[in-house]
Amino acid sequence: MPSAVPANGFFHRHGTGVTKFTNCFLVRGDDLVQEDLWVSSVSGKILNGQEMLYGERVAPDSIVDLGGKILSPGLIDLQLNGAFGFDFSVVSEDGAMPYGKRVQQVNKKLVRTGVTSYTPTLTSQLSEVYQKALPFLAPSGATRDAAMGSESLGAHCEGPFINPNKNGIHKEAVLQSPTHGLSSLASCYGAANLTSPIKYITLAPELPGALDTIRNLTALGLTVSIGHSEASYEEARSSMQAGATMITHLFNAMEPMHHRNPGIFGLLGQTSSSLHRKPYFGIIADGIHLHHTTVKIAWNAHPDGLILVTDAMALAGMPDGTYDWTNGSRIVKNGNVLTLEENGKIAGSSIQLVDCVSNFLNWTGASVPEALKAVTETPAKMLGLVDVKGSLREGADADLVVLDLQESGVSKGKKFCVEQVWKFGEKVFDKEEDGKQA
Repeated sequence: MPSAVPANGFFHRHGTGVTKFTNCFLVRGDDLVQEDLWVSSVSGKILNGQEMLYGERVAPDSIVDLGGKILSPGLIDLQLNGAFGFDFSVVSEDGAMPYGKRVQQVNKKLVRTGVTSYTPTLTSQLSEVYQKALPFLAPSGATRDAAMGSESLGAHCEGPFINPNKNGIHKEAVLQSPTHGLSSLASCYGAANLTSPIKYITLAPELPGALDTIRNLTALGLTVSIGHSEASYEEARSSMQAGATMITHLFNAMEPMHHRNPGIFGLLGQTSSSLHRKPYFGIIADGIHLHHTTVKIAWNAHPDGLILVTDAMALAGMPDGTYDWTNGSRIVKNGNVLTLEENGKIAGSSIQLVDCVSNFLNWTGASVPEALKAVTETPAKMLGLVDVKGSLREGADADLVVLDLQESGVSKGKKFCVEQVWKFGEKVFDKEEDGKQA
């Protein structure tokens, strides 16, 4: 029952868990719109403010004045290998902190960077590693507990079905071909893991059995990305026709574009009708993996497919130094630059996703909504979650990040700073409050 009837005739109910954000700019499609947003910490969803006020006659429990800042859907990282000293591809040894606890630690720290959802990535490993790790990386949203931090949307298996000539820092000895189709994958990952923990798989489409595997994975409802590949344009196109929908870190670990064979990159130049749809593609905008102009060319070729990813390693958030890695190698961290000690190869990234968005904004001339779309709406579409994640639509999950767009100097341009993070309608990080506690 309503607790009071004010003079204006509207009911005010106490303890409804409703929050109203005001004096803010919302990301609505390709526009920034000055508009209020209502959310519920009870349902964890975005509400229709007009319906709540005039239909349900519910007043918010709290009103948050954001002082003209940007209110965006929470950021989504589709390629995160680890962070804060933990690698998802390393199963805890005897006496170490249990694997599941380490994942939870990462989730609680990661959400403070504005990443409210992600796909934890396993690199090429032995079968036993996948089968031990994958159950802990399954989608975690069913709990809907904001205190758990960033949410897994399911695991990304980047290998081991990749081309050994484009292995990057993946250990060549563990690589294999999907010769027997789904049987090869079930043997590697575990049959039970194909239907729940895994969200998408990166493989090289030119390998024996790859095209049949793509068709079968698509029939199971899994997403397939192509990468770590020597595929020609024709082979890449065949993989899309078989059901692949994504390209893993475009330009990196694949054949460069040639004017007589555009390779995988050539897919961005096709019409949607010839491929059913153009592919989504990951871009690592850390200033190390790709030249600024290369990022701009890819975006201009297919803006609706570009997804910014970090490809971050366990060393993200760690001090500079030299660290052991999963396959017996050692990685040198110098700022955001990670390289293999023995040969200087680029070894992933240690950048935060919000900084990738800042770089993208400055390098391409994209608008703020266009830049944020690459870490919200577009990755959500790629995963088939467009009505749940990456959106401020009514009924979507109330995963939000409050951003302050600052000038960072003439040479560096603009920079997004994470001010607040909300998960399922509950505040989980506040930069100002955090600074006071420190």
